Amino acid sequence: MKAINPYTGKVCGTYPKHTEKDVFQIIEKVDLAFHSWKKSDFSQRSSLMFRLGELLLEKKDWLSDLISSEMGKLKREAVAEVEKCAWVCKYYAENAEQFLASEAIQTEAKKAFVCYQPIGTVLAIMPWNFPFWQVFRFVAPALLVGNTGLLKHASNVPGCALAIEQLVEEAGFPANVFRTLLVSGADVKPIIEDSRIKAVTLTGSTPAGKAVAATAGAVLKKTVLELGGSDPYLILVLM
Repeated sequence: MKAINPYTGKVCGTYPKHTEKDVFQIIEKVDLAFHSWKKSDFSQRSSLMFRLGELLLEKKDWLSDLISSEMGKLKREAVAEVEKCAWVCKYYAENAEQFLASEAIQTEAKKAFVCYQPIGTVLAIMPWNFPFWQVFRFVAPALLVGNTGLLKHASNVPGCALAIEQLVEEAGFPANVFRTLLVSGADVKPIIEDSRIKAVTLTGSTPAGKAVAATAGAVLKKTVLELGGSDPYLILVLM
């Protein structure tokens, strides 16, 4: 799998693609990690997420260079993206416990309430245009609620995908709580169908969204899709 600098046209990184055997070994490890991670104390998760945000800021020069080299974003824009990712880590670390608090519901029953529980391993299929932000807006809430994550990133930003995995590990999260899969879009269907994957989130094109929704729907898995579009609309102002 090659990363090509869109400005120079030169290869800026070459990475070994995961084999089918690699993929299912990683899924197994992430699934096993979930069963202990879901029992972790929220204060532990929050502390680790704060540290992840700090690492992003500490390493933003290197990370922004990586973003620029793999997808061509201007340096100042890449720095801003990394800083926004640090912000979202801090935001959820500070607020997720409140967001996840059980809510009492008034019904005819003796006691009724809504509670929020982790569901398992979530597969994220992410695009190239915001190679860090699109991932971190998924990573922060997913890990804080007690889920584990798998990332299938766009094939032209493998270095960014692996850097995110490295950051999560360096922040002190348990091994295999978050992993990257270096695979192509054609390899995604059996991953979604694997019983250890409990939900899928995708940001991408309408055709990609249709394919993911069809596969996930066939095995009754939760999906969240953000699809591209250019629908026009008019704003009429009465003078």
